[in-house]
Amino acid sequence: MSGPLAGKVCIVTGASRGIGKGIALQLGEAGATVYITGRGLSPSGDVKVGGTLQSTAEEIESRGGKCIPVQCDHGNDEDVNKLFERVKTEQNGRLDVLVNNAYSGVTAIAESVKAGNTFWEEEDGMWDTINKVGLRGHYIAAVHAARLMVPAKQGLIINVSSPGGLMHFATIPYCIGKSGCDRMASECAIDLRKHNIAYVSLWPGAVRTEHVLSFGKGNEDQSADDKASKMMKRMIETGETPEFAGKAVVHLAADPNIMKKSGKIVHTTWVANEHGYSDVDGRHHLNPFSIKYMLTLTGHTWLAALMPEFVRFPMWLMAVMNHHF
Repeated sequence: MSGPLAGKVCIVTGASRGIGKGIALQLGEAGATVYITGRGLSPSGDVKVGGTLQSTAEEIESRGGKCIPVQCDHGNDEDVNKLFERVKTEQNGRLDVLVNNAYSGVTAIAESVKAGNTFWEEEDGMWDTINKVGLRGHYIAAVHAARLMVPAKQGLIINVSSPGGLMHFATIPYCIGKSGCDRMASECAIDLRKHNIAYVSLWPGAVRTEHVLSFGKGNEDQSADDKASKMMKRMIETGETPEFAGKAVVHLAADPNIMKKSGKIVHTTWVANEHGYSDVDGRHHLNPFSIKYMLTLTGHTWLAALMPEFVRFPMWLMAVMNHHF
């Protein structure tokens, strides 16, 4: 299959559904050979929102791509080692892109937020539920990926993260985990730079994943006067499709100047604006740090209509606000 990533070998972790699936679909459509991972190839009884590795692989193949689904629990180091050994053997040591997306804490976070728990009211295992497959799993996968990429003097590693690392949001383990993902990218990028390997942290906006849509349906009976509920509803309604992050990954992987972004946080809307594309459903997504987006989200639509999108909250100010000295 031809495409901007023809001949490239990629791994996307946690690709049964959601953002991981969206990324895998776009990488396959761009011509890459895509290894996708998940805890099971077929449906599991404890999964309520659907999606399997097999169905993701079939959709990639239906679009003309090449996909290899691999059952892998990213909380199990032996599984991860076997994954990378398989890629090394089957692809003659080649790996171009690793996307760290696997995550097991979505349901636990939603339940914690709904209960309004403080960190000391959580179960003792909450940290591992959120960060064993997430933060720790990303690091272990990055180690294995680097061992394949360094000899080739090329490659790209992406952590799927979020602004949750900058603010008090959802649960404490979630915030720490996302902050760690961002710091991991910046620190690992230092060691990898001399080997021409880039490492970035990718922030999608609000994404209309299966889990998010499922949670939204469960909260339809909330009061219409609840401002937080109204904002959440607008975020979901205007949210990105999972494939929007996939388009960002494709453009990052094909960017000849990707090393300029290495060690940095990159938002999906920034990549879209840089390369001039829309979501797969044709929608343009506002930069979530723009004043226009904030006005839209809070219901001030007439003011938002007058505000140009380039007027945005300064990123340096966000850095200052999150400085702890």
